[in-house]
Amino acid sequence: MSWIEALILGIIQGLTEFLPVSSSGHLEIAKAILGDTSVPEESMMMTVILHGATALSTIVVFRKEIMEILNGLFQFKWNEQTKFSLKIVISMVPAAIVGVAFNDEIEAFFGGRILFVGFMLLLTGGLLFLADKAKVTEKKVGFWDALIIGVSQMIAILPGISRSGATISTSVLLGIDRERSARFSFLMVVPLILAKVAKDILSGDIHFDAAHTVPLSVGFIAAFVTGLLACTWMIKIVKKSKLSWFAFYCIAVGLIAISYKMFF
Repeated sequence: MSWIEALILGIIQGLTEFLPVSSSGHLEIAKAILGDTSVPEESMMMTVILHGATALSTIVVFRKEIMEILNGLFQFKWNEQTKFSLKIVISMVPAAIVGVAFNDEIEAFFGGRILFVGFMLLLTGGLLFLADKAKVTEKKVGFWDALIIGVSQMIAILPGISRSGATISTSVLLGIDRERSARFSFLMVVPLILAKVAKDILSGDIHFDAAHTVPLSVGFIAAFVTGLLACTWMIKIVKKSKLSWFAFYCIAVGLIAISYKMFF
């Protein structure tokens, strides 16, 4: 993979991570169009690196909220920060269990299965349409809500199903208001991604090759910078705009991916 291709993938990751349009699905489609011939393990390495970059950008954008949570935890009291942190942990459990138990099976889905990605994007679009009909409320995230949202995040491991789309839509359908849904959705994935990156590095699942240093670095920087911009700008779109707008987009891209696989 060249540095130009890595740059394109990094920009795509940074722009799509915070919108309910499936960043992983876009990455797989972009790899296919760019003619990426990497084996699944190498493809997964780039995907993990790019997700790590946007996780870092999320930490930078939400640094004040994260510091408040950490300060509350170190008070060792049953306060709002402690409760919120516990909800984040609960939301991580389903995806963490599946990620560990079915790691090899999951990696196989990141090998250019564009037809599968296309159908999953259609599914994401349908979910967004459904969530758009939900009533607007002021409900906060509860402990059972966190577990259910975590199951949605688990399913969204598959490329083509938007993680933010699945988690935000699930939150909205549970009656949680969109601003809290978006905030919880973006914060809940940070420890999960960082844990995944650490696991892959320590277990040797990511095989580093000096020849890939430049494209990996370019991809990381591009995803981080565009992620910073996207997280501050696009999160407002998620909160203020209708989810049906993103549903139309997911359906359009899904149909394009299916057509590309069938006719090209």
